[in-house]
Amino acid sequence: MRCPFCQAQDTRVIDSRLAREGDQVRRRRECTKCSERFTTFETAELVMPRLVKQDGTREPFDEAKLRTGMLRALEKRPVSTERIEGALHRIIKRLRSAGERELPTRQIGELVMEELRELDQVAYVRFASVYRSFEDVSAFREVIDGLEKQSASDSDADRDGG
Repeated sequence: MRCPFCQAQDTRVIDSRLAREGDQVRRRRECTKCSERFTTFETAELVMPRLVKQDGTREPFDEAKLRTGMLRALEKRPVSTERIEGALHRIIKRLRSAGERELPTRQIGELVMEELRELDQVAYVRFASVYRSFEDVSAFREVIDGLEKQSASDSDADRDGG
């Protein structure tokens, strides 16, 4: 690792510890030439699958696009940044663990909808309306009815103990 202060090639690790839920290693380093100290973060470089769009074109996975789409659906909703980041992390983890070189964009859309359903029902309906190209009010009604049925069955299960 090159020293960011004097550009010397020789540095030594003083301390290493896990960071960010164990996904990173934080290292304190010291330059053997100028004795300056600095911190580096090491993460595994995992290749994300390429995405196959509905028209058959392929493009690299773009985490910024994923984040933007979710944030747009969650705009002005009472959902904490921590919960949003957690949802993004779970989606990315599932994409990596799929072990595929290519995935249809439809699969990512479904993962986003699963996470939004848990985070905020209004955001879920917003995303679904764009993602599924709702044509009229009845399409909204179907999704809302589905959410209400799910809520009712979830509360029935809670009352029954499981």
